Amino acid sequence: MRHHIPRDISRPRMPEASHATPQLAPSPVDQRHDDLAARAENRRALQVSPASRDRSRPEHPREARQRNVNCNHPMDQRPRRQAIAPQAIGLSLREEERKVLTEVGRFRVITTRDLAETIYGNRQSRMERDLAFLRGKGLVQVDSVNARRDGRGGRIERIEVVTLTKDGRAVARQTSGLRQDQKLYAGMVKPREVEHDAQIYRACLKEAERIERKGGTNLRVRLDFELKSQIQKAIYANRKANPERGMDEIKQQVARQFDLPFVDGGIQIPDARIEYDLPRKDDQEIDQGPRTSHEDIEVLTAAYRPGHLRKKAQAGFHVYASPSDRATLTAKIEGDHRLMERILEL
Repeated sequence: MRHHIPRDISRPRMPEASHATPQLAPSPVDQRHDDLAARAENRRALQVSPASRDRSRPEHPREARQRNVNCNHPMDQRPRRQAIAPQAIGLSLREEERKVLTEVGRFRVITTRDLAETIYGNRQSRMERDLAFLRGKGLVQVDSVNARRDGRGGRIERIEVVTLTKDGRAVARQTSGLRQDQKLYAGMVKPREVEHDAQIYRACLKEAERIERKGGTNLRVRLDFELKSQIQKAIYANRKANPERGMDEIKQQVARQFDLPFVDGGIQIPDARIEYDLPRKDDQEIDQGPRTSHEDIEVLTAAYRPGHLRKKAQAGFHVYASPSDRATLTAKIEGDHRLMERILEL
């Protein structure tokens, strides 16, 4: 199945028929008046309104900023369509291609190995053709990076990862069908941590399966980038409102606000949070809507120190680790069997 992004076609206004009639030569005063009127008309023509703008031409950011400044009238509060990348206008996407844009946008970075397994059923050649198509359209970026080694010896492994471009993020927003409050990402951050970040995708898939088995629906993923930004804004707002309050008191309040644990003087933030709706109970009023809940996820690596690992476990996060990392962590906390039982395998 292909998802078609419609082309916006400019429809020029057809000139109306006119019948020329003989006219007398204008006087100098009339000629001057006509010249001034023509100049005013030209100035108005340069101030093109959003409705009459040539939509075949990409809008310059400066024009967008000026239009936003000039469109604050209460009568002009209609929702506007999000701009589509020029190379994506009229583009048809296969279901797998649309899914790639959606998943990579939600998790920022995913390995090609995981995409081949979860979206393409291990059909490697088909995935490679789709990625080549999306890359040719400027929607995705495919990079080969060094895997994280954490000081371990041996040959450095290279992994291939996919991220969205800004145009790819715009197309994903148009075609994904995700909730409007689902944040989408573009570009790679912290290349040295890319292996850890890519594992978040696998951990969230496993957690999503468990959530759906108990009836959870309408899932939304919030990565630590989003959570950290909102927490910092909340701390700043509380501190600005009352500068006399202690920082620990403010952090504890913000931790309660976001339903996050406050451990050893700090707010524990997971790698990802999955928010979802639960079915209504039999005795729940229909107009109250579904109940909401969330699960916090942390991906452990061999670089975690025992103390850091215990904080994450104490926070109540669902912790995951790859088989190789789990073996290394077992050696670090071999005396704490209860802690090891809580580490789920990716």
